[in-house]
Amino acid sequence: MALTYGRELLATRELLLNLTMREVKGQYRRTVLGQLWSIINPLATMVVYTLVFSLLLRVPPPPGDPSGLDVYALWLMCGLLPWTYFTRVVNGGVASITNNAGLITKVYFPRMHLPLSVTLSTAITFGIELLVLTLALLLFGGLPLLWLPLVLVATVILATFATGLAMMLAIVNVHFRDTQHFVGILLPMWMFLTPIIYPFTLVQEAAARSGEWIVTVFQLNPMLHIIELFRTLLYDNALPGPLDWLAATAAAALVFGLGSLVFARHEPRLAELL
Repeated sequence: MALTYGRELLATRELLLNLTMREVKGQYRRTVLGQLWSIINPLATMVVYTLVFSLLLRVPPPPGDPSGLDVYALWLMCGLLPWTYFTRVVNGGVASITNNAGLITKVYFPRMHLPLSVTLSTAITFGIELLVLTLALLLFGGLPLLWLPLVLVATVILATFATGLAMMLAIVNVHFRDTQHFVGILLPMWMFLTPIIYPFTLVQEAAARSGEWIVTVFQLNPMLHIIELFRTLLYDNALPGPLDWLAATAAAALVFGLGSLVFARHEPRLAELL
């Protein structure tokens, strides 16, 4: 059955492309700045976090090793951009079924194309943001170009993890429409529990005072390992450790596999439930 469904998805790939382009065009429809908002939003967030955590609270990250970079704003963006992509995919994917109720009830097509189109359209925005970040890193003396092939691999892992989670939540949202509002609350909490705006060394220092269990709990967070992949490649210009690769890949495979099973099992009844 899974093989048959996979063939159906492949056979309707043109529809996926059309849905993706619809998402791309609809993201900033009727705005003056258009796609520039994809850069303005993370830049504004970066400025706020840099002022608060770097200048006021003085939370210095360790210098890039071996890149030698010591710019909090760049260090922050290397973690903030992947997180922003993750939240966009999850938030968009959660509502992808309910927002397209009219389309689903009128014609049959593989419904999985809806969350997948969110992932792909958001990836275009993410690619633009990564390009700007790469140029900034080069300007400050980093060497991110050598690591871009592995950044692409990390992006696939991130997209797989986010899509699997989005597919599961999209089904839950069909049954309980409050789900997307709960997700909007939980994602910021998840962010602050992930070392994005503060270095993981602060967690390790807290663990040295209060117990190593704190480090263990943080390491159970898949996004910690995914963020570390991007930060190590782009900011440190080094090869991430095997633990981060293994943990990130295993989490992505597990969540995407579970999300696909849940979605495929409930897909035949979606038109009735909407």
